[in-house]
Amino acid sequence: MQTGTRIAVTGATGRVGRHVVDALHEDGQHVVPISRSTGVDVVTANGLAAALEGVEIVIDTATGPSPDEAEATEFFTASARNLSELGERAGVKTIVLVSIIGIDTFNGGYGAAKLVQERALFAGPVPTRILRASQFHEFIPQLVEWGRTGDVSYVPVSQVQPVGARSVAEALVAMAYEPSAWDPAGPIPEIAGPRAERLVDLARMYIAASELELRVEEVSNQADPTTAALEDGSLLPGPDAMLAGPTFAEWLEAVREEVASNAA
Repeated sequence: MQTGTRIAVTGATGRVGRHVVDALHEDGQHVVPISRSTGVDVVTANGLAAALEGVEIVIDTATGPSPDEAEATEFFTASARNLSELGERAGVKTIVLVSIIGIDTFNGGYGAAKLVQERALFAGPVPTRILRASQFHEFIPQLVEWGRTGDVSYVPVSQVQPVGARSVAEALVAMAYEPSAWDPAGPIPEIAGPRAERLVDLARMYIAASELELRVEEVSNQADPTTAALEDGSLLPGPDAMLAGPTFAEWLEAVREEVASNAA
């Protein structure tokens, strides 16, 4: 693809979106960052039509503000509708969406809402490519905080295969550059980290590296769709998934070095 192509990134300031923006800038592309902080809202469509003028590709990394299924479904339904309708009018050729491995096995929760988004974009007028990713390295600290009660953090019993947000961003950009290389009738491509690991081990590694005064305990909660999927292995990648480093330990070390450098 030629440099200077106009590419919009939704969720441009988010966990994956900011890395997508960086990768595109490094390639010399013309990036249109879309987020509420830039005055563009994919749900209300405020400012969206103007932002999409002249855009050839949309890389959609926007996430809903709530893990609640109903709220997330409302967010993703509106986002998919607006990007499809306004994207078609603007002449957008391709939408590339980041999604989640295993969501077609969900019977509720955030994953079910994300599946609604996938189907809505596939059914829309703009050709769509989807990349399903495993949990990000950056998700582990969040899980630790979510499960924190006093000096104990309770994390779900599970194996995960976390991947770096930057690695996912680079894969999304590669998919945007070569949309014809992906078969829309074939399996949805997946990306995951180098190896499967127990979530409790990753949580303990993070706590040790962060020098937090916390104890970690594994718990089972089959009543929650997300934690149930973590427990039964639904969120692990399939045999054909793209595997990308760094490992969680390598990511932790890089974060530690960055923090130390910024503090110097």
